[in-house]
Amino acid sequence: MAKPPVLTPRADDFPRWYQDLINKAELADNGPVRGTMVIRPYGYGLWERMQQEMDARIKEAGAQNAYFPLFIPQSYLTREAEHVEGFAPELAVVTHGGGKELEEPVVVRPTSETIINEYFSKWVQSYRDLPLLINQWANVVRWELRPRVFLRTTEFLWQEGHTAHASREDARDYAAHIHRDVYADFMENVLAMDVVAGRKTVRERFAGAINTLTLEGMMGDGKALQLATSHELGQNFAKAFDTRYLSKDGGQEYVWQTSWGSTTRMIGALVMTHGDDNGLRVPPRLAAVQVVVVAVKEDEAVLAAVRELADRLTKAGVRARVDVRTDTPFGRRAVDWELKGVPVRIEIGPRDLASGTAMLVRRIPGGKEPVSVESLPGLLPGVLEADQALLLAQSRERRISRTSEVATFDEAVEVATGGGWARLPWSALGPEGEARLGEHGVTVRCLVAEDGSVPAADDSPGNVAVVARAY
Repeated sequence: MAKPPVLTPRADDFPRWYQDLINKAELADNGPVRGTMVIRPYGYGLWERMQQEMDARIKEAGAQNAYFPLFIPQSYLTREAEHVEGFAPELAVVTHGGGKELEEPVVVRPTSETIINEYFSKWVQSYRDLPLLINQWANVVRWELRPRVFLRTTEFLWQEGHTAHASREDARDYAAHIHRDVYADFMENVLAMDVVAGRKTVRERFAGAINTLTLEGMMGDGKALQLATSHELGQNFAKAFDTRYLSKDGGQEYVWQTSWGSTTRMIGALVMTHGDDNGLRVPPRLAAVQVVVVAVKEDEAVLAAVRELADRLTKAGVRARVDVRTDTPFGRRAVDWELKGVPVRIEIGPRDLASGTAMLVRRIPGGKEPVSVESLPGLLPGVLEADQALLLAQSRERRISRTSEVATFDEAVEVATGGGWARLPWSALGPEGEARLGEHGVTVRCLVAEDGSVPAADDSPGNVAVVARAY
């Protein structure tokens, strides 16, 4: 009798496959409170690499890191009506502390626009203080009714940027800069994820914003996942919190603002975009471990050769790790590394040592071949870059092949409910048609221009609605 598969096949049950992979690749566990999660070391290692790459890009954009409190006075949220209305169903509110009822309830941070604006109003006095560019790495809480690890959890980790500018044009351009040069660059060049960049419709816009820019990715089952957003807040929060500055002309002006964020949802996206029936496939530029050098069996000469090769690879700029757990069967270790998606596995046993070769196993395209040990430090950087490019090409091919140009509402629904994306002229759908899409479990993920670029405005002529089922 054949052994059962390590993971539920994706074609049989995609949600079960996803949960199997999260568990068996040791990415995360469910937390003790419904909707929370425990991120295990291997999963957190992915998040740390994401943080490093994102943080560098954010700082290149001129933003500085800071930290603001987890608890926010409830009255702060009520100052911007649309904002509090948008978040009200998701709020966790603390009413007691230290054994006593609080004079004013406090909200556990769902996002920080309100508390950061309280301090922006103190820090901004003159045009010389602008632009003010702040980012924080933190956790947030949004009471989730349908939790799913990494995708929708009550508590999750993220970065949130908040900025204040002297003009609407400066704020608009900065939000677009973050959207394009921080988020899209990171998604495509590090996560190897093809993304569609566009504008959210008024219906899907962030609560309190005048414009939301989004990046949407197609997962392995054809559903869409919102990966990161950048918002133009206009002067809504500035007026609510009286954030004004003395202009060069000597007048008092309200600032123009942006906010933008990305979350641990990207780990879930990584799984669903690149994973296969054998487990995760980690893009080499992201991987904390790009190459694992495995000792096939207990042998002093083999163990020494494994460690020596790992040292040489490290000196060549490859993030390498050794696996000398020879008390664990080799087959089990091989399966574990497949599940974790380490891009390259180098296997060395006594026979390999005698011949001066090693077995090169590539996780991303699959396949294995013997290669000269001496050639590996020079060979592997090119292999890793080729595999990085392959993942992006596969992600892009999936999105292109499963996206259809349609002309009517019914055609859009048929494509989206069938596991693809539909591109429908916004003029043929409009806000009324968008509202009806919910009856079929699909949404407008974003608006794009006819050529696929980000449109200048919601009502730009020729705008196209990207319609899909979403997580």
